[in-house]
Amino acid sequence: MGKIAFLFAGQGAQYPGMGKSLYENSPAAKAVFDTAEAERPGTLQQCFAGTKEELTKTSNTQPCVFCVDLAAARALEEAGVHAKGAAGFSLGEVAALTFAEAFADDAAGFSLVTERGNLMQKANEENPGAMAAVLKLSNEQVEKICSEFPQVYAVNYNCPGQLVAAGVRSEMEPFCTAVAEAGGRAKMLAVGGGFHSPLMRKASAAFEILLEQFGMKLPAFPVYANYSAKPYESSFTVLLARQIENPVRWQQTIEQMTADGFDTFVEVGPGKTLSGLVKRIVPQAVILRADTFEDVKTVADSLKG
Repeated sequence: MGKIAFLFAGQGAQYPGMGKSLYENSPAAKAVFDTAEAERPGTLQQCFAGTKEELTKTSNTQPCVFCVDLAAARALEEAGVHAKGAAGFSLGEVAALTFAEAFADDAAGFSLVTERGNLMQKANEENPGAMAAVLKLSNEQVEKICSEFPQVYAVNYNCPGQLVAAGVRSEMEPFCTAVAEAGGRAKMLAVGGGFHSPLMRKASAAFEILLEQFGMKLPAFPVYANYSAKPYESSFTVLLARQIENPVRWQQTIEQMTADGFDTFVEVGPGKTLSGLVKRIVPQAVILRADTFEDVKTVADSLKG
């Protein structure tokens, strides 16, 4: 076996009750949630008892998913599983960087992702948007269809045969119709905005200013940036801020990690979206996931030592 990487889940993976078993069974995970609750009262209630609608609101989704991501990673570490590298999908990148000690502490990372969610929520209120995953078409075909609409953009390059588009709400339904007419299939995503597109420009600029105030340092191990698909080495704030208004290069990220010797990927946090994408990108990789405490025990039994 080569190197182990943790992959931190992003927006859209949230579900009511997420993280509860981690909180109840892992001291390390509980510490993450308790820090979040102290910074943002009500976070525990939203994670453990919030409705689907409540969790879909961006200002709630981001801090809550961050907590489950980081708690799962800490529970794995507590169980003896140690990552040599990491990547996170969109907001998951903030959790990955927090886990890799790029910020002062967990509270700083949580504060950043909370403000990121607020900024992106505000940007969406000013420019209401939506996102759809497009299947069964090539990237070039999707990019061409996007170009036919004034405010629809190809944004998340997820895996072979899947590219996510973002745009203003009024254009997404006709965009999905155009996809179907071209022989593809479009599936609307459970997110609260047109992320990773120019609709998020104001949020990106404001977040860069905030990052400058908080400060970042080189992660303790390689963390791969969505913006460049390469490890953070410099221009920290630019990479993380520009990610908000630019495409997530997930397929390129996993391909780069594989080239760098990672062959075991553990998805940490809610859902199984990233596991499915990695399977499409690198079929030969070992792919595991840690969402619940039972998952953590299963992964630990497979990998620790």
